[in-house]
Amino acid sequence: MELILISTAFLAGFIALKCDLPPLVGFLLAGFGLHAVGLQTNQTIITLADLGVTLLLFTIGLKLDIKTLLSKEIWAGATLHNLLSTILFSAVLMFFKFLGVSSLTEMSIDQVVLLGFALSFSSTVFAVKSLQEKGELNATYGTIAIGILVMQDIFAVVFLTASTGKLPEWYAIGLFALPLIRPLLYKLLDWVGHGEMLVLLGIFFALVVGAGLFELVGMKPDLGALILGMLLADHKKSSELSKSLFNLKELFLVCFFLNIGLSAQPTLSGFAMALLFLLLLPIKGVLYFAVLNGFKFRVRTSLLASLSLFNFSEFGLIVGGLAFNMGWLSGDILVALAMAVSISFIVSAPLNRHGHTLYQRSGRWLREHAAEKLNTRDQLINPGHAQVLILGMGRIGTGAYDELRHRYGKISLGIEVREDAAHEHKALGRNVIAGDATDPDFWERILDTANVKLVLLAMPHHQGNQIALQQLKSRHFQGQIAAIAEYPDQMDTLIEGGVDAAFNIYREAGSGFARHVCDQLQPKFSK
Repeated sequence: MELILISTAFLAGFIALKCDLPPLVGFLLAGFGLHAVGLQTNQTIITLADLGVTLLLFTIGLKLDIKTLLSKEIWAGATLHNLLSTILFSAVLMFFKFLGVSSLTEMSIDQVVLLGFALSFSSTVFAVKSLQEKGELNATYGTIAIGILVMQDIFAVVFLTASTGKLPEWYAIGLFALPLIRPLLYKLLDWVGHGEMLVLLGIFFALVVGAGLFELVGMKPDLGALILGMLLADHKKSSELSKSLFNLKELFLVCFFLNIGLSAQPTLSGFAMALLFLLLLPIKGVLYFAVLNGFKFRVRTSLLASLSLFNFSEFGLIVGGLAFNMGWLSGDILVALAMAVSISFIVSAPLNRHGHTLYQRSGRWLREHAAEKLNTRDQLINPGHAQVLILGMGRIGTGAYDELRHRYGKISLGIEVREDAAHEHKALGRNVIAGDATDPDFWERILDTANVKLVLLAMPHHQGNQIALQQLKSRHFQGQIAAIAEYPDQMDTLIEGGVDAAFNIYREAGSGFARHVCDQLQPKFSK
């Protein structure tokens, strides 16, 4: 069976990729197809799927700033959307019940409200994977979407605890002491180095210290992995740890998407009810946009965050499964819910892939806030008189900035999507501002200065560099553009897109190392 699963998942994912869709869409369809021919999920797949979700939440925590959750646009926005969507979804479902939809006619008002609540959640797994593929996990709209999803996860935990009547053990209060052992956790990260021991320590932290400890005291394991990741987020190795777990997490998540398809028994009535649930998706998207726009975020930020959240959630399935086990929902409704979650991913994937294009086409029809009234996290920026823009102030961008300053003086401006990283660069004396280089509005403001002669595309994700390049070209930028790439085919794509120079980061690192050695040591070689 394992050979069939692996082969089918690879083939379906490959076809989806060639159709310009995320591979996860292929994995979902593969699960449905395998179920249709008689295969079902098993404990191994479920276990690997759970591991994938746990590692995903742990890596989210490693990148999550606790101040993000404490901002009112996150906790208040998530709460407001959850309440409004539950009320509106319940009202729409009651209307369909009044019309005589068979699966809803037998449901009480309480059951309809519970179903509306389950449908109000958005998928953490889908949104994070989509943002990672676009290289926009740390963009303003990405951090907002992740913050809302974390709050929704907390709502789900509260509901699961309250509905089962099972309170955490009395000694769960000891979890408040976790911040006290953070110095010890930091020491362990310092001691293990950078190889396989770092990966193993990350798995130990996520599955044992985080998930295992929370499960031991009667709380949701995934929440424990998320919180432990947040405790480690300020460590200098947090980014390296997240990257080291990336491929392992991605592999396990294949099982997660396969499991959704393998777990649902497709029926004609279930499919019809799932399509009925999908009619609620536009309402969900409009509510997200209205709530975020109400907090004075720009149209682009509100729209792209709404598209990231434009789906139903695996947590909705968990809520529905619990309700089914307790006799609150019928099996038909649970099957329809599972199918609706799967189909919502398929609908949402192309919308997220083409989110920037959708914004460019619809942005002019949506009213923008006045610049002076924008949310402080989303205000437009003025780059001053910089002649060189460096997009992405990671290790490569920072190295380029320092070299240019050494050669030509203070002519450069670094653009960093993460606010905390931008503040750190400023503290070290670098001219760096926080901004999203994939944002069309950002480029409109940047190019108003007319002083920029050179742009370095140094963002860590190829797609982010491509989007920034397209923005530059669409605004007829007359200066020179250089970009980094990891692979030869990416270099070819960038050159075809119009960069003046593309550099392979691995090859350039080698030549830079040799140049630095020769300059510093000045060895004497015989000819």
